[in-house]
Amino acid sequence: MTEQDHVTVNDPRGPVYNGGGHQYVFYGGPDWMIRKGVEPLRIVREDRVRLADRFVRPTGYRAAAERLMQPGSVVLLSAEPGSGRRAAAIMLLHELGEDRSASEEPVRFDELPATGKDWGETPFSPAESDRYLLDLSGISGDESYAEAKHRLAVYRSQIQEADAHMVVVLPSSPAHTHSPDLEPHTVRLGRPRGVAVVTRYLRMDRIPFRPGDLMSADVQRLFDRAPMRELARFAGLVKTARDSGRFGTDLAGWLDQALHAVTDRADEVREQIASVGTAVDRALLITTAVFEEALADTVYEAWHILMRAVGHEKDVETTELEDTDFGTRLNALGIERDSDGRLRFERLAYADAVRSHVWTNFPGVRDDLRDWIDQATGLPGLTTDDRMNVVVRFCERALAVARPDHLFDLVARWAGRATGSSCDPLAVRALELGLSHESFGSWFRKRMYDCVRSGPLSDGLARVLIATCVQSLARSHPDQAMVRLHHLALRRGQVGLEAGEALLDLAGRDPGHYRLLIDRLRNRTRREPLAAEPHLRLLTELTTSRRSPDPPSWPDLFLGWEAVFSEPPTRLWNPLVRSWLNVAATDSTHEMALGVMVRATHGRETALHRLYAIACDWASPARHPSRAAVAARFWQHIDDAQYARTDGAQRAGAGPRTTEEA
Repeated sequence: MTEQDHVTVNDPRGPVYNGGGHQYVFYGGPDWMIRKGVEPLRIVREDRVRLADRFVRPTGYRAAAERLMQPGSVVLLSAEPGSGRRAAAIMLLHELGEDRSASEEPVRFDELPATGKDWGETPFSPAESDRYLLDLSGISGDESYAEAKHRLAVYRSQIQEADAHMVVVLPSSPAHTHSPDLEPHTVRLGRPRGVAVVTRYLRMDRIPFRPGDLMSADVQRLFDRAPMRELARFAGLVKTARDSGRFGTDLAGWLDQALHAVTDRADEVREQIASVGTAVDRALLITTAVFEEALADTVYEAWHILMRAVGHEKDVETTELEDTDFGTRLNALGIERDSDGRLRFERLAYADAVRSHVWTNFPGVRDDLRDWIDQATGLPGLTTDDRMNVVVRFCERALAVARPDHLFDLVARWAGRATGSSCDPLAVRALELGLSHESFGSWFRKRMYDCVRSGPLSDGLARVLIATCVQSLARSHPDQAMVRLHHLALRRGQVGLEAGEALLDLAGRDPGHYRLLIDRLRNRTRREPLAAEPHLRLLTELTTSRRSPDPPSWPDLFLGWEAVFSEPPTRLWNPLVRSWLNVAATDSTHEMALGVMVRATHGRETALHRLYAIACDWASPARHPSRAAVAARFWQHIDDAQYARTDGAQRAGAGPRTTEEA
């Protein structure tokens, strides 16, 4: 491993052989080569399946799909912004088939980086049937585009050679001209019909409608002009309006509310904020927007906390008894209290618009808002759902105004207050939202990496990082999740043990992860000989029979055992060797472990003696008699290895075998 966030596996070895006895030949397939310097984003299958249910094919899609079917194909998509070009690219790759190849190996479905200084140090290495997305639509500037074109040329060559598949979303800017040699691979996509997109969403949400219901002039204008993302939001708001039960029982009322929500809310909020003359009422608007659906009394408390945070608490304290009461203030601001005592705005999606306006147009109070959220989420009147809603809303706004540091500040604060072995759920949720963000996900991955490599780290934050690696990062960036868990596993105490267990569990989920971790641990033991024991301890546990994939990957195990048997301390060997002797005693298909384990010593005398002693203790007369046969076969492998070593030494002019060597 040469870069902070990336891990590389050694080149596949040739036949593994050392002298006489049985020969075990291991060949590494293409997936032994894990690329370095390229930071992929794994596109999760669940997200693709949901998108497929709602996707409407644009014009040109069929032509692109036919081209992509060919092994080694690279298809470039040219389309206008807002036409759903990225969704089309994902669907083209998704519809190629199952996520496993003909050999039952998992097919990679990754997004490749368009730019970045860490790219290019090690060649990108796709395998047959792998699928990749390269989205260049966000490229800006001549320098970035030149780099992206260079990457595309390299990616394209590798994809064709490996018989993989790639779809590229081209930038739409006329300033970015495309090379003539790419024209034959470029497909022009049209914009899907807006009405088709919305009706697909409505059907998936089981909302009954007639074609005439969607024919109003305002709705038609939305269908004709709005980006696909806005149409998806519109359809989601129709569902929200229906589910709320507050806007009638027919589609007309739901459509009207959803239409106003996507077209008019920003102007309505701007006008209301301007007309509300006092900080007290503006603070109540903000509080309700953030804590909507919480109990009125809790919103009242959060309102007072906000007033203190911005320095206006005394205005409320000195005038409340003689000024407007709480209920009247709510009514004047368009806030209603339902039968359960929970507050919400009268208009659909109005809270979203208020939050967007405040975070965008009041930058001077963002620090105060962060500190307020920190305090107010601890109010006892909030349910778990209330708190999670607040976290989601704050994350959305903080990242919309490019303040990921505010979000991570709260993650660290919440995590630091956890007691015992608990893990703060708000901190985990906030960090997961940051990691999944399209623009700032890499910022949060880097921040996590800096944390796990730094000195002081609270147990609470360490547990949040562990949980997030397992629950979120492992799905999108499994390689990076293992890097972070490995650093955490090197820490002393219970947190280190928890991280180690999470790391080993993650490696056991996938043969590629297993292979990757073996290689990482081997490299670290060689690079850090004076501090190798923690890495060897993890490697020893990883290569026990309990952690091994089924069926075992003998080439991977050989490499792991080779590292373990070449370094002290030998006390780590006992549980490792005994685990495989136990398996071999009950399952003859795993007897290959005996010979592979001996081969991993490369005939070193002290190592062979140690294996012999472990087997003797394991098969001692006091134990089950069936172990004797397994031990005898193991000893035979050891004898063969010793004979091969001494025979080779004699042929080289060495002296005769000694009794001790025999």
